Amino acid sequence: MAPMPLTPDFIAPSRHSDPAAALAQIQHIYQQQVAHLRLAMQRFVAGETPSQPVRACYPFVRVHTHTVARAPSRLAYGFVEGPGHYETTLTRPDLFASYYLEQLSLLRANHGVDLEVGTSAQPIPIHFSFSEHDHVEGQLSPERRQLMRDLFDLPDLAAMDDGIANGTWQPHPGEALPLSLFTAPRVDYSLHRLRHYSGTQPEWFQNFVLFTNYQFYIDEFVRLGREEMANPASEYTAFVEPGNVVTRRVGLPAEAADALGAAPARLPQMPGYHLVRPGHAGITMVNIGVGPANAKTITDHIAVLRPHAWLMLGHCAGLRHTQQLGDYVLAHAYVREDHVLDEELPLWVPLPALAEIQVALEQAVADVSQVAPEQLKRIMRTGTVASTDNRNWELLQGNLPQRRFSQSRAVALDMESATIAANGFRFRVPYGTLLCVSDKPLHGEIKLPGMADQFYRDRVDQHLRIGMRAIDILRAGGVDRLHSRKLRSFAEVAFQ
Repeated sequence: MAPMPLTPDFIAPSRHSDPAAALAQIQHIYQQQVAHLRLAMQRFVAGETPSQPVRACYPFVRVHTHTVARAPSRLAYGFVEGPGHYETTLTRPDLFASYYLEQLSLLRANHGVDLEVGTSAQPIPIHFSFSEHDHVEGQLSPERRQLMRDLFDLPDLAAMDDGIANGTWQPHPGEALPLSLFTAPRVDYSLHRLRHYSGTQPEWFQNFVLFTNYQFYIDEFVRLGREEMANPASEYTAFVEPGNVVTRRVGLPAEAADALGAAPARLPQMPGYHLVRPGHAGITMVNIGVGPANAKTITDHIAVLRPHAWLMLGHCAGLRHTQQLGDYVLAHAYVREDHVLDEELPLWVPLPALAEIQVALEQAVADVSQVAPEQLKRIMRTGTVASTDNRNWELLQGNLPQRRFSQSRAVALDMESATIAANGFRFRVPYGTLLCVSDKPLHGEIKLPGMADQFYRDRVDQHLRIGMRAIDILRAGGVDRLHSRKLRSFAEVAFQ
């Protein structure tokens, strides 16, 4: 057998005026580099030891421009800010093919420059080269696993920070400016985390995401998902549950990969469910549980998929005596006492309400509840939502949180909504919140078992249908309108 090659054959950088040809070259380089790592790892598991470390690298795309964008565009993305050279590393061009093609096409249209594609100097960590069901490293002895660390590149957190998204990244002299919010290693890291936290492959995630903090909503989403699969006229084609368990719409044949799915012995930390529509235009729902830490964690990772919108549907405490259990709260501002994003997004940064999201949610409440628009105030308040990381804030001595919440004019309190909105702002993902009042601790109406049971029967189904109806409205209105300039900074990356 020939000695194990240490690097793949060199592929010279190439220039492309056709975005589709540039994407094809990106795919070619990526497949060559990953195949090299997989083969080397297979030989290492079989007992062969290379004489030196084995390395493969991500593809890159680069543009050089001497002008600002020349083509008029109604979009808030797709162009660089001015003269210079810009580049980014890329990964998983199979998963992101449509996304990459759109971004490359916009760059070409807006600047009229060639797209340069080549192999970067950024190593692909060996863990990120494994396919979904490839776990060959598990066959290694402890000694061989330790040796693997010396011979293959491992994930490097220094290549994965969020400085670009946070607006704190500073280029070194002569360094290219970024084209994307996320480098390839950062994307790969999140794709692997999504599998772990949601129990489903990243390929199943849809472009519209619902988050909830109660399992009751998931139970109802599962019921509705299976109902859709029994409807041959449904616009949805598959329903996917944790463990990549796929149910195809009646009349559609199963696919080979479906057989690999299996319900897990226990649910993952934040289980994901996917109502699949062609073009990833369906709905993903994730139970983030209670608390801002989970809310930040999962949105940190879903953000790399560049969804069109994410919405929070969940329960909250009503803070006004005029509210009733089961009333809705449409958030138009947030008090951030969750603290999990204080380092990445300073508290002085306002989180604007996004008109398209607000209008869609309000219209959805009217459509599903069948309440006339002029009567919506009977069942829904629009106002400030406070999010806290202290579940028992009511018990603090002197009740100082109550004073702060009153000064902020908050109408509802939860533990997740401000985090979802803040990370949406940070990662340029359109966001919104519609909550349902499940208790009123300031007015003696706490969650008693009988009240809760009645509340869940009356409201969970309606609330979920409102969220799904809002997504229908957003989809019909055109997703380009969602990615507004409100979420873009002064010197923004070109990729959406």
